[in-house]
Amino acid sequence: MIGALAVLLAFQLIGEVLVQLTGIPAPGPVIGMVLLFLGLLWREELPDALRTTAQTLLSHLSLLFIPAGVGVIQYGELLREEWLALAVALVVSTLITVAVTALVMRAFVRHRDGNRQDG
Repeated sequence: MIGALAVLLAFQLIGEVLVQLTGIPAPGPVIGMVLLFLGLLWREELPDALRTTAQTLLSHLSLLFIPAGVGVIQYGELLREEWLALAVALVVSTLITVAVTALVMRAFVRHRDGNRQDG
């Protein structure tokens, strides 16, 4: 498990370094996750230790919401003042996310169906 955690943290570090060096407008952990995904695609298998570690982390994912809950309590007054802007931002960003996801899914399905007809 320690080795798998080291791999996950190493990819996060690589992502952070790439963001700092290149100025890519994306979070370092996201870049690291994409690199890990590409590495696993290249390897064509998921090591058991990495699978077990990832499943363990995912089973305890709810613990990561505790800091957000503390932030809501700590900044309650600011949230009461800015509730409308926050609500609009949440609704608009959710709608954009759903629309982009649907468009990307549609493109993938068309691409997949086009490849099936060619083969």
